[in-house]
Amino acid sequence: MKNKDNNKKSFASYLPRFVSYYKPYKGLLAADMFFAMVIGATGLAFPWIMRTLINEVFVLSDKGRIVEILIPAGIFMLALYVIEGLATKFVTSWGHILGARIERDMRQDLFTHMEKLSFSFFDDTSTGQMVSRIITDLQDITELAHHGPENLLISLIKIIGAFVILMNTHVGLTMVLLIFTVLMGLFTFFYRKKMFRSFMDNRVKIANVNAIVNDSLSGIRTVQSYSQEEVELEKFHAGNQQFYQSKKNMYTVMGTYHSTNGFLQGLLYVVTIVAGGFYVVRGSIKPGDLYLFVLYINMFLQPVRTLIQFNEQLQQGMTGFFRMCQVLDTAPEIQDLPGAIDAGLLRGNIKFEDVTFKYKDADESVLTDFSLDINAKHTVALVGPSGVGKSTICSLIPRFYDVDGGAITIDGLDIRQMTLRSLRDNIAMVQQDVYLFNSSVRDNIAYGQYDATDEQIIAAAKQANIHDFIMTLSKGYDTMVGERGVRFSGGEKQRISIARAFLRNPPILILDEATSALDNISERAVQESLDRLSRDRTTIVIAHRLSTVRNADEILVLSDTGITERGTHEGLMAQGGEYAGYYQVQFDGLSEKESA
Repeated sequence: MKNKDNNKKSFASYLPRFVSYYKPYKGLLAADMFFAMVIGATGLAFPWIMRTLINEVFVLSDKGRIVEILIPAGIFMLALYVIEGLATKFVTSWGHILGARIERDMRQDLFTHMEKLSFSFFDDTSTGQMVSRIITDLQDITELAHHGPENLLISLIKIIGAFVILMNTHVGLTMVLLIFTVLMGLFTFFYRKKMFRSFMDNRVKIANVNAIVNDSLSGIRTVQSYSQEEVELEKFHAGNQQFYQSKKNMYTVMGTYHSTNGFLQGLLYVVTIVAGGFYVVRGSIKPGDLYLFVLYINMFLQPVRTLIQFNEQLQQGMTGFFRMCQVLDTAPEIQDLPGAIDAGLLRGNIKFEDVTFKYKDADESVLTDFSLDINAKHTVALVGPSGVGKSTICSLIPRFYDVDGGAITIDGLDIRQMTLRSLRDNIAMVQQDVYLFNSSVRDNIAYGQYDATDEQIIAAAKQANIHDFIMTLSKGYDTMVGERGVRFSGGEKQRISIARAFLRNPPILILDEATSALDNISERAVQESLDRLSRDRTTIVIAHRLSTVRNADEILVLSDTGITERGTHEGLMAQGGEYAGYYQVQFDGLSEKESA
């Protein structure tokens, strides 16, 4: 029952939605349809002219009269071919352009919506699968958007026109034709669901292959450093084999579909010729009319074949469109509430009030009735073992996720009452895993602040202790960083990220393990930049290296039960509790390494 509902929805609900993409191009669509009608009409004329010549002209005894009629008839047919050729040129070129425009608009809508989706969506969906939806799934839509309307119109004109002419030629033979046409139509109608399922399965399998490729190539350094090429090859082979089996099943379904329709068409020709021969013998149809009938059967079946091919194209195109709409119909879990206000420039007083939060599909809550006050322009460090909610706290402040209970306020206002844009404009994040875009150093520093001047960008770089390094590069600030910043070290990428935060100049700063992956020399350089960046801002620091949080205004020690200790570095060391134990372990280990 579920599959039936899905199919009904895909064709009943999604077709009008698909058609809506033609609205901006109504003029071009109308022109395309007009020339499609011209193609259909000219195609109908040729057999009728041939029938007239055979039955009424070639039988004349006056050869001069035949020539008189034949020359203008030839000129007329030539003119029809010219008109048909020009119409075909327009439909072929501008029709495809129409399809490309619609594909562009669909891809734009899909990417725009993806950018709005919440973190929870991407937690459950791989990048490769999303790339497959935005690239592969939409490829067939161009052909469907182009050929769909014109094929339907041309086929409709030819089928109706040929049927009327055939009825006027011989009713009995036309009824035979009608019976076979109904059989092909019924077969197509009932077989389309099987085709849709096979195409959908194929889309899912190629999306899985794309996900495997994206995952493996993105982590190629890890793959090669751990000598796991064979493992990745096995994963790819398994996914690729599943795709092959899906493709094989799809072609089997298509083969059955086309061969059955082809057999019915061939059987129609046999029955028509045999029955027509009997009618000629009985004198109820002229040989010229039988010839005309056979020509018009071909003209009748040509659009029928086109519609049979179109049904396959429709299933492929609508499968891609259906998968696209699955994403478009996924509402962002995090979005502006009705009446949300522009927060303006915040001071940065952050308060967690009895906050409870659980990740989707997780068994237990990460935070339960968690409360915390952070004063504006203070630096608070979060310390504790992995899994106690440190990163979760930092993800809740910019509303990457919404709390399940309680509230988070900034300057006394619930963050859910602020627009997402205004809330996040007040926050900058520097994370352990820095993401640099495959663009210039300048563009990466100015990310989110594209109106920044060169002077402002350079000033931010100087504050982040990265300007001197940038000036040693071959093209300075115009140097391309490579995919994910592959050409730079961890410390260099981190300082570019810090320069980005300096340029943003927010009142709230979140530092999530910003130095944990760096060596001691790089850490010192980055830490100097971070200390400078944290001044006069509300700063939340997550750090496993406790040397980086000694100067925090307050240090919170977290466990599964919540906050177990809080205070300054000196106060917590004097207590001799968990923090002192963590600190002692780290620095005793460091002393042993240095003495060794």
